[in-house]
Amino acid sequence: MTEDDKAAFKEFRNGFALAIAVVGFGILIIGALSMNNTPINEASFEVVDKYDNRCNVIRYTPENSARYVYFLDCYSK
Repeated sequence: MTEDDKAAFKEFRNGFALAIAVVGFGILIIGALSMNNTPINEASFEVVDKYDNRCNVIRYTPENSARYVYFLDCYSK
């Protein structure tokens, strides 16, 4: 193996290690951001109407927000 081959291999190895480190760090960051363990405040949900006499219309108010989100809950008894 010539000196040029050794230098090329060393450069490849360092680049590969850097790429693995960057990908690993990215996966860790994504994992940390997706782990949202804050409990949902049940007071944020309110039944505001009925739909088709079988579904509840639920209004959800996210904390620290000035908007409402509406959805249907057709499986509650």
